[in-house]
Amino acid sequence: MKVFRGLPNAASRAPCALAIGNFDGVHRGHQALLARLREVASKMGLESAVMTFEPHPREFFAARAGDPSKAPTRIASLRDKLQSLAKAGVDRVIVEHFNEHFASLSPQEFVEKILVQGLHVKWLIVGEDFCYGAKRAGNVATLIEAGKKYGFHVESQATVTSSGIRISSSAVRQALLQGDFSQATTLLGRPYTMSGHVVHGKKLGRTIGFPTMNLRVSHKHPSLSGIYIVQVHGLEPEPLPGVASIGVRPTVDDSGRVLLETHVFDYAQQCYGRLIRVEFLKKLRDEEKYIDLPTLTEAIARDAVQARTYFKQIADSATSATDRI
Repeated sequence: MKVFRGLPNAASRAPCALAIGNFDGVHRGHQALLARLREVASKMGLESAVMTFEPHPREFFAARAGDPSKAPTRIASLRDKLQSLAKAGVDRVIVEHFNEHFASLSPQEFVEKILVQGLHVKWLIVGEDFCYGAKRAGNVATLIEAGKKYGFHVESQATVTSSGIRISSSAVRQALLQGDFSQATTLLGRPYTMSGHVVHGKKLGRTIGFPTMNLRVSHKHPSLSGIYIVQVHGLEPEPLPGVASIGVRPTVDDSGRVLLETHVFDYAQQCYGRLIRVEFLKKLRDEEKYIDLPTLTEAIARDAVQARTYFKQIADSATSATDRI
């Protein structure tokens, strides 16, 4: 899969079938849209392409209005989004920088400069509530008319539902906020994970008996915050059990930087630079600020005991089920 930061150069502007959206989480609704994209692209002999945005448009507008709290939490980092799009079989992704210039494009300019001149779109699919151009002045109806004028076909996808529930990024965010990872899995079509390269930290954890693997969180408003039971993929053939904290670490850091720290049980190998994937299984509690380091250490120890008990119960249940066969 080819990834372009902004519009491709002239040599890379092959005619394409295109899907446009934020694709935060690449949930089952997105997956259905992408499957339709691949189907049509194959029939028409075109490359399948996705245009997505960084930052999220609502994040941009919230910052411009001076109220970042109105920005949606982020389900996935750009890395994880691109991995999911690659897994979906997309040929190329255009990551468009959503800035003041892009936001000010009129619907006509968006069609002419981005879709026609910039991407040579021949077929386009969007969600049924898609809007484009400054002040969201363009919609699916105006896009269909523009397609007739400029020679590309437009298709809109109806909302995908599961057991009567609308599958959307908002629904995924709500499930994660509530710690309902079963529901998140249903909506995503896979367990919820976060990935990244292990980076050096302050190495405080090892001094209190709980060494951690640290992953930077590129956005300030992840959909998760707190302490979780997790398992880590990418270190051994099988996932390793552990406990993780995602947040700003108020007891030991006042920078406001978000970090994902994972303590893997009974694992002592050096893994800086390794690419790992942390799968979230259960929320234990919210992040707290403690009066001192010993109090924090006691809380982490309690979290570790709860997580070990969880994994033991899972193992005992599996053994019991095997014995009954």
